[in-house]
Amino acid sequence: MNDFDHKIRESLSSGLMSEDIRILQINLGRYCNLSCRHCHLECSPSRSEVMPKSAMAEIISSLGEKPFELIDITGGSPELHPHFRFFVNELGAQGHRVQVRTNLTNLIEPSLSDLIPLLGALRVSLVGSMPCYLEDNVDAQRGEGVYGKAVIAIRKLNRIGYGLEEGLLLHLAFNPGGFVLPPSQVELEGVYRKELERRWDIHFNRLIVMANMPIGRYRKQLERDRAMETYMRALKDAFNPSTLPHLMCRHQVSIDWNGTLYDCDFNLALGIAVNHGSPNHLGGINYDRLAHRSIMTGTHCFGCTAGSGSSCSGALA
Repeated sequence: MNDFDHKIRESLSSGLMSEDIRILQINLGRYCNLSCRHCHLECSPSRSEVMPKSAMAEIISSLGEKPFELIDITGGSPELHPHFRFFVNELGAQGHRVQVRTNLTNLIEPSLSDLIPLLGALRVSLVGSMPCYLEDNVDAQRGEGVYGKAVIAIRKLNRIGYGLEEGLLLHLAFNPGGFVLPPSQVELEGVYRKELERRWDIHFNRLIVMANMPIGRYRKQLERDRAMETYMRALKDAFNPSTLPHLMCRHQVSIDWNGTLYDCDFNLALGIAVNHGSPNHLGGINYDRLAHRSIMTGTHCFGCTAGSGSSCSGALA
């Protein structure tokens, strides 16, 4: 057992187990138009991994009438996948509630001008990466000019009702720029709402606050600055047992571009597939069996249980 396993057994004698599958997360690949400094998947324009259309079709076939609360599509930049439109159309036709994670910048590209109307027509929920309400902080983390493009994209989304009308959900995602834990989600959301409306008259539904995980590019930053040990100590010291019932790995499964199954997107980044007798590939997927499995863990999991907790849906406690 690793340090995280030992710690959670103080609260959960049987270790970390899944309870159901409410969310099915699907990673369409590592190709992205940005190379963000914090990216745990190390996505970039030079990455070529993308999910084949046959795997998309297999996922659609496997879903049937499964009562998932949400199909969460991520990447990379999922909207740049050549079969993205096919995928969201088919999922919508099956009646699934679909959410797409976007860096926002692609939504204003002339070659993708049909995307915002398409997403709106399908009532696809969006999570847009916006790690600060200040331009300098965003551009330092994600690249020069990214903030301005994101603002333009949000304003376009607002114009068709996103962030304003029922059923057109637009959430923004925050992560810290330094080697610190995120602040209160409730308090920061209030600041975001006030500042973005004052500066740009733009609107959103919720702010999702996430901790930076000590993996991928962020881990490399920590190691370069000799801050890894300090950051890990901060995560461990901030362990909050009240986050355990709400950990995303207990209520979701992630499918990678190549069909491998993971407990979460962070295990996916590390290549730690589901185990303990559960099927670990799309070809043998059994959702009922996966709903009650032992979760694979590592010391990076302290990033999800520190303070108010962290997940792809934001704070946990």
